Amino acid sequence: MRERTSLEDSIAAITRLEQELDDAVTLIELGDAEDDEATIQEGEAAIRGIEAEAQRRQVESLLSGEADSNDTYLEVHSGAGGTESQDWAQMLQRMYMRWADKHGFKVEVMEIADGEEAGIKGATVMIKGHNAYGWLKTESGVHRLVRISPYDSAARRHTSFASVWVYPVVDDKIDIQVNESDCRIDTYRASGAGGQHVNTTDSAVRITHLPTGIVVACQQERSQHKNRAKAWDMLRARLYEAELKKREEKANAETASKSDIGWGHQIRSYVLQPYQLVKDLRTGTQSTSPSDVLDGDLDPFMEAALAQRVYGTTADVEDVD
Repeated sequence: MRERTSLEDSIAAITRLEQELDDAVTLIELGDAEDDEATIQEGEAAIRGIEAEAQRRQVESLLSGEADSNDTYLEVHSGAGGTESQDWAQMLQRMYMRWADKHGFKVEVMEIADGEEAGIKGATVMIKGHNAYGWLKTESGVHRLVRISPYDSAARRHTSFASVWVYPVVDDKIDIQVNESDCRIDTYRASGAGGQHVNTTDSAVRITHLPTGIVVACQQERSQHKNRAKAWDMLRARLYEAELKKREEKANAETASKSDIGWGHQIRSYVLQPYQLVKDLRTGTQSTSPSDVLDGDLDPFMEAALAQRVYGTTADVEDVD
């Protein structure tokens, strides 16, 4: 039913764009016949809007991977640098939650570890919506922030790093077998808000997959049983994502044309001082409005990275000071 709904939506979108284009052309013809410049400009503006929507639909058509249509988990982890990087990690978490909200996706916070003074050490959120993983999968990597630190009394410029990891929620049609004897399960008290019960019982669950070293944690629910079930789902999703990554790396090695955007590689710089610039180091995509980007305006970066991954194009880009 989900696949059918997706196909119906795609067909309806194409039909709507065709109708809107016919209406805009008719409007321009009427304006030209009556020598009405305002009407002509209205029609031209409508065509520009249709063009932008058509381009977005074209990029979305590239989301043909076996898990692209799935919901997704997104993890953010602060790097070295204490309070600075922890604050940056929280800014990134907010950025992705704002992006999801703008696209009508639902967000659930699965696990969060607060920083000592400000920000977060790490967080895991689930983003629910059609093609959530397909859109976000190119965001995995290291993100760098350059700014005048609000925590430095000398107002010096600081560089902070945080890591983002995106992996798909595994649905029922994907069978992932996990041997429980290969896993270590730890329980602990949840942190942050949640009431007396959450903070005084070992309701949070952490699972470590010993063969791979993959660690997942969940403290969303009041019940340890529910957190354990969700943690198992997260582990299966991580193992599935690891297998997808192996396949992609094999394909990239064969073609030798796609850039490596795996975990541990810096993909984007966000410079707030001494100038304003966000630059993707894989595609060269830029924005001179970091405030908009940090408020969730990520589509141009995602579209460029997705096109690069699918078509194998590369950009000659340099790092940002």
